[in-house]
This record gives sequence, C-alpha cells and structure tokens, in this order.
Amino acid sequence: MERALPYRWDDNKKTLWLIDQRKLPHEEEWIPVRSAAEAAEAIKKMVVRGAPAIGVTAAFGMVLAHLAGEDLDEAEKKLAASRPTAVNLFHALERQRPHKGDLEASLAEAMAIWREVEETELAISRNGARVLKGQVLTHCNTGPIATGGYGTAIGAIVEAHRQGRIEHVWIDETRPYLQGARLTTWELQKAGVPATLISDNMAGHFMKLGEVDQVMVGVDRMAMNGDFANKIGTYSLAVLAAHHGIPFYPALPLSSVDPELESGDDIPIEERSAEEVTTIRGVPIAPAGFPARHPAFDVTPHRFVTGIVTEKGVFYPPFDEALRRAIGEV
Repeated sequence: MERALPYRWDDNKKTLWLIDQRKLPHEEEWIPVRSAAEAAEAIKKMVVRGAPAIGVTAAFGMVLAHLAGEDLDEAEKKLAASRPTAVNLFHALERQRPHKGDLEASLAEAMAIWREVEETELAISRNGARVLKGQVLTHCNTGPIATGGYGTAIGAIVEAHRQGRIEHVWIDETRPYLQGARLTTWELQKAGVPATLISDNMAGHFMKLGEVDQVMVGVDRMAMNGDFANKIGTYSLAVLAAHHGIPFYPALPLSSVDPELESGDDIPIEERSAEEVTTIRGVPIAPAGFPARHPAFDVTPHRFVTGIVTEKGVFYPPFDEALRRAIGEV
C-alpha cells in the first residue's frame, strides 16, 4: 500500500510542510509552515483537514511558536480558534501546555502525538477490517492524509481489502467540499482498492438495490453516549442505513471521544462560508448573491450506530458503558 501523508517535519529547516489538500488530486503542492499563526491559517483554510491531522498540525504549531518567538498563550488561542468541532485539536494543545517555554520538550511531545496517531490507526484498521465484507460505502475522507497514520474508516477498508474481505467501495463525493471525490478516490487509487464514486444523493438508491453491505465513516467528535459529529451528510447516511437494515460503523481513535459531553446536543458545529455551496472550486453554480447555508458537520444519534470501531476494539451498545470503560472513567 502506498501511503500519502498530510505533513512532514523538516528538522534542519525547522519547518512543517503540509500537502495542500485543496489542490488534490490534480496537484501535489507542499506548503511551508513556520509559525503557529501560519499553522492556524492552514487549518482554518483547510490546507490540512481531518481530525487527527489537525491535532498533529496544532501540536507542531506550538513547536513553531517557540521557534518563531511568538507569544505562546496567543499562539495557543489562534490554534484553538482555527476550527471548533474536531476535539483532537484541543487534546493536542492540552498536551503541549506543560511544555510552554521548553522547545525541546514541545518538539518531543509533537513527535509523540504523531507516533501515537500511527500506532492507534493501525490498530483501528485491523479492528475495523473484522466487521467489513462485500461492498462498503464511506463518506468524506478518513485515510492517511486526514490523519497522518493509516486512516480510520479508510484504514479499515484498505486492510479489509488486503485480507480479501471486501470487493468494492462506494465513495460519496461529499458535497460541498468534495473530500470524497478529490481525496478518498486518490487514496484508494493509490492503495489499489476497487471503488466507484457516486454523488451523495445516490447512496439510498444503491442501498435499495442491495449493493451496500456496510457503511463505515470517520468521526470528528464523539459524546459519551455514542452520538458523534462527522462531515455533513453522515446523519442522512445513518438514517438510510437504518431503514435498509445495513450495519453502520463510525471508526475513530478514543482521543476523539469528548468525556465532557454526555450527548451530541452540545457538540459545536462549524458554519463555513456559503460560497462553498454556491460555487464549485470557484465556478458559480447558483445566481450571484443567492443565500445558502453550510454547516460543515452534522450529529448522528447513537441509536443509528451498530458498533463503534476504536483502537481498543469494536464496542457495541450500551455505548456509554463501553466508552467510559475504554477511557478509564469507570
């Protein structure tokens, strides 16, 4: 399997290089990031995206703040404000907090977070592969460039294909930002996994025809009861899967579980520019000035979830008990 990672650290030049995910799959351009302010801007503008990848980028953002001589408290605030939904961002900043003023310790912590992402997602991939067979449908992008590891849902899909368990993948295009069409297609093509791209509103059609055996998606933040936020459109897929009796699995590292949230009602939902709905890559598709809404995420209630795939195994209801046990709160 060829893995494409979202970033690389240049210790000689003290630079974090990010692949510009906005330009994939047609251009593979790497952008240098040399300060926390630049890291925050890259996260906000979606040069880098995906909850685990955002977390690692934020961790290195604090390293860059030391190197650039930025005010460390202000650097943390800028990074924290870059995107509000993915909890991995805040976990990374929390882990960096004790190292303010100590560049060497900050760099070591960032590297540790990156290593943990890889180890965790390798375990998620192996655990998730066990529940997959036949044809699987996925939404948005959850592979190596969204994580810096092996991926969550896509990691499991690639591993299941390697084991001969799945034969085909349906990829939602994921409007309006087209992460599925631009990024997941690119990753699965590199990995040699047979897949077909569909528009988001085709999912129910293929489910009705019996051509979808499972749905597996990623997670940006999960509450303690198993409710979770993921890319907009995930909730609709969960409802469709439930209607057709199709197993539905979110895959995530336990670092994406927020122990302070009892339910998904309290997960903040990022509202992005309406222009991303009224245009496609800068080309207008609606009348000029026409109003549009763009919530970037939605929340899927736990009642639609068959099982939760994590690095510690696949959890089944009651999810609150399993999650509390897994993160050590019981």
